[in-house]
Amino acid sequence: MKDNYEIERTCPTGSFAYTIKSGDTLFQLARRFNTTVEGIMAINPGIDPNNLQIGQVICIPKVTAPLPPCPNGFYYTIKSGDTLYNLSQRFNIPLQEIINANPGIDPNNLQIGQVICIPKVTAPLPPCPNGFYYTIKSGDTLYNLSQRFNIPLQEIINANPGIDPNRLQIGQVICIPQPVPYLPPCPEGVYYVVKAGDTLFSIGQKFNIPLQEIIKANPGIDPNRLQIGQIICIPRRCVVFCF
Repeated sequence: MKDNYEIERTCPTGSFAYTIKSGDTLFQLARRFNTTVEGIMAINPGIDPNNLQIGQVICIPKVTAPLPPCPNGFYYTIKSGDTLYNLSQRFNIPLQEIINANPGIDPNNLQIGQVICIPKVTAPLPPCPNGFYYTIKSGDTLYNLSQRFNIPLQEIINANPGIDPNRLQIGQVICIPQPVPYLPPCPEGVYYVVKAGDTLFSIGQKFNIPLQEIIKANPGIDPNRLQIGQIICIPRRCVVFCF
């Protein structure tokens, strides 16, 4: 009487039967037959990849065509019951985009174990007129981005309508808004943009105005932490004589 593993097995169309030999693993078989471990497991439901038995008969999917390029998406192995329509629903990808990403595919004749490309949906970039675009990297959160770029968290959320702060995707492009500079009141003076190397003392000398008058005209200013691009008020006394 034959061993239970040696009984004849009928494999689905697009695959062939293979008898496990000593030393075989699914990884080695996938490499040998130019397929994937997922593809083998898909047409062998219930198989235990960690407990293959010598003489066990499994099905190996045939590779009938090279894998389609899939630079911005991911590969998916067809399982029993899959259709391109339900895959489009599951991954929220238009059906036609899946067909376009897999030239030559027959939507009406998918094979269990067949590997296809699921393209990534390219979302339109949010408008970002006064900021800059940033590509999400591993570990990014909107909170740590707000800390890194010194932008309130809510302003980043407002600049990216529809964004889900709890489900950022690696490669997702968002807008980092530029903070609107605070302008101190300057009714009788002029505004000055701080440049590299400026200090309030050197600005006072440049415009021939006492340091204390500049500080008084810019309430809340930190004389020791001027920022390049910061806008300050030069009081009226300087306007006529210093330009």
